[in-house]
Amino acid sequence: LQWSSPPEAIERFKSQEIWLAPPQFYELCRLCNFSSLRELHKFSSDRALEGCERWMSVMLTASDGYIQLLPGDELYPEDPDYTGEKKIIMSTDKKVEDLMKEGSVFHRIVIKNINDFAVYVNIQAKYKHRNPLMINSDGPDYNSRL
Repeated sequence: LQWSSPPEAIERFKSQEIWLAPPQFYELCRLCNFSSLRELHKFSSDRALEGCERWMSVMLTASDGYIQLLPGDELYPEDPDYTGEKKIIMSTDKKVEDLMKEGSVFHRIVIKNINDFAVYVNIQAKYKHRNPLMINSDGPDYNSRL
């Protein structure tokens, strides 16, 4: 085990030293909003009573990758298959790049391959939460010091 700050963990993921599942990548991008543990603690304390919601990502298979859709994204289904009983498969022949160009309301994780993720969010977070920084796993664009 090794302690890593959110940016360090993302760097280790990019260099294929570790692997992160998309939800953990998303949360590390969210933690990159905070420059210190003190700032994160203050944020957590200030919004503790605001509420929270449970999410279920929905996978959309494109011709050249995958997109994990989250609530609020324009492609997120009205009635998601929370249990897997419906066996709904969302897929398209379009490329990820085309889906991104056509879209305008994003809350998604784009997965090009096992070590190439990007988070895209342009919706307002609920309950005074913070959206993740939009980080592509192939470029350093974060400044957290957690």
